[in-house]
This record gives sequence, C-alpha cells and structure tokens, in this order.
Amino acid sequence: MLTLPNILTLSRILAIPLLAFFLWWPEWKLGYLIGFVLYCLIGITDYFDGYLARSQGTVSKLGMFLDPIADKIMVAAVILVLTAQGYLRGPVVGDFHVFAGLIILVREIAVSGLREFLGGLQVSVPVSKLAKWKTTFQLVSLGAIIGGGGLFGPPCTSVLVDCKPMSDQIVHLVGLTALWAAAILTLITGWDYLRVGLKHMD
Repeated sequence: MLTLPNILTLSRILAIPLLAFFLWWPEWKLGYLIGFVLYCLIGITDYFDGYLARSQGTVSKLGMFLDPIADKIMVAAVILVLTAQGYLRGPVVGDFHVFAGLIILVREIAVSGLREFLGGLQVSVPVSKLAKWKTTFQLVSLGAIIGGGGLFGPPCTSVLVDCKPMSDQIVHLVGLTALWAAAILTLITGWDYLRVGLKHMD
C-alpha cells in the first residue's frame, strides 16, 4: 500500500475536498486560481502514479482499484460544485449546459456498474481510444471553466445582453464547448461498453 504510486493516488483522493473548498465561493477569484493550480496538480499525479507503477513494476491491485475511483470522484465533485455555484451556464442557453455534466455523471455510474458486472464474469473491457479522447476533453473542459473563474469571475447569466464582454468569456466558452464534446463522446463510448455488456447478459 505504501508504494509511491499508491501514495500519489491516495493524495489525489484526499485533495478533492480541498479542491471543492476553493471552488465553493463563486465570486472568489483567488480561490478559483488556487483551485485551478490544485486541479492541475491532481492531473499531473494522475499521470505519474500510473507511469511510476508501470516503470517500477509496482502495479498493485489496490492501485488498479483506487486509480479509476479517484478520477471519477474528482470529476463528479467538480461537476457538482460548479453546477451548484452556477458555473455550468453560458449565454443564450443558460443552465442547459448542466445536462452535459449530467450525461457525464450518469455514464460514469453506468459504466462502473457494467464493469463490476463483467468483472464477475471474468470479462475485461479495454479502454478505447475514443474513451481516452473523452477523458481529455473532460479534463480540459473542467480546467478551463475553473481557470476562467479565476481570471474573470463567475460566468454571465442566461441572456446574452447580460453577459460580460466576449473577451472575458472566451476561456469559459472553450470550457463549455469541450464539456459538450466530452458529453457526446461519453454517449458514444457508453453505448460501446453497453453493447459489450449486453452480449454477456441473459
């Protein structure tokens, strides 16, 4: 348990409440800047714990169990806090962007349950390249939304005329666009996983 990769994974999980704390006050730009830095550090440890485990030959069952859970907890926590604080909103369509986050959360829960079911049948489901792209868009989107909050504060309201200048919205809009890209890929990859699962169901 006390290998460096496992310690890094556990540190990611322990850092999630701290990240949520810094994102809790929507008007607190400094908090969002600190949250953005912490978010990036969590992402870096996500890369290095897997890299070190493979390069050092210390891949463990605990690490294989905790690593995907840490990722899902962080994504779920960030989406929920950003939704609660009004950050998953944009011009014209307002809070409709929350549905993109909801699609991602539902898929993560469904795929986790499916993997658990298939694991009992000794069936493994490899991660596809499309799923890796989904993860990339997902991480970029949340990072951009947090970073935009640190630079420019909360996003505009639901009506375009009430919004800030476009120059103050670019980072946030990039984040929302990437979030929808992740949501679309989430539906595609989720269906791919479900097709595999259906083959092993009575």
